[in-house]
Amino acid sequence: MNYIKPTKADRLILGINSALLIFAVLVIVVPLIYIVVGSFMEPTALLNKGFSFDLKDYSLQGYNLILSDPSIIRGFGNSIYYSLAFTISAVSVTVLAGYTLSHRDLVGGKFFSTLILITMFFGGGLIPTYLVVKNLGLLDTVWALALPSAVSGYYVFLARTFFNTLPKELKEAAKIDGASEFQILLKVIVPLSKPIIFVLALYNFVGHWNDFFQAMIYLQDQDKYPLQMVLRRILILNKVDPNVVSDIQEQAELSRLSELMKYSSIVISSLPLLIIYPYVQKYFEKGAMVGSLK
Repeated sequence: MNYIKPTKADRLILGINSALLIFAVLVIVVPLIYIVVGSFMEPTALLNKGFSFDLKDYSLQGYNLILSDPSIIRGFGNSIYYSLAFTISAVSVTVLAGYTLSHRDLVGGKFFSTLILITMFFGGGLIPTYLVVKNLGLLDTVWALALPSAVSGYYVFLARTFFNTLPKELKEAAKIDGASEFQILLKVIVPLSKPIIFVLALYNFVGHWNDFFQAMIYLQDQDKYPLQMVLRRILILNKVDPNVVSDIQEQAELSRLSELMKYSSIVISSLPLLIIYPYVQKYFEKGAMVGSLK
């Protein structure tokens, strides 16, 4: 194989690309390192010294406060429950809709595709959606968080495009063997569609895990608040559960504890996403690229 020596223009472009990539990595990695280190440091030391190698500046008090705060533990469990319920419902509906629309001979297929496409540009708005949820009796329940936004037009078209890439001969062979459409979906299509299913699950789980607005609108019982609502109280409202710090009277100490819990809370809330992503990474590129570009 003949080696082609890169020209000056090629080296310039590669150098610029490398610099941009390094800059992008630093923009992402440096804040993460700062948050992780800050979760173990005293707020005053972190503010005055920055990163320090003095062990006296480090403390596990932030994590101890989080693990002893029942509202955070309860919110963490609620977030996992809500996110899983939303992900299961959203992926199920998306797969069913995408598979149905992938049939080119579907009666009214273009009409339904157009209706779904319209929802990508126009929405009903907050007040009509709230009234629908209220009239259905879903307020203050997990379904108020899982159902209203379970269907995304973009994800439906992503799934439909992926299903169109699967060989038609497989479905025809299953029909000859007497399989129904639902059996074909479960036994033929779904096993071959792990990439797009994992991509949809990751997108929906991450999006719902980071969402707090719907919980703020639809949930009234504070015991049902997800972790994001609890973190909002700590990060924005600057409040700490008085049961955890009942022996501390000074407001300055309360502020210090709130600051200490900020970084620890961010680390704790990011753990599920950091744990999930390595397992779905191998499916991510294939599912996303085939579904969007094929």
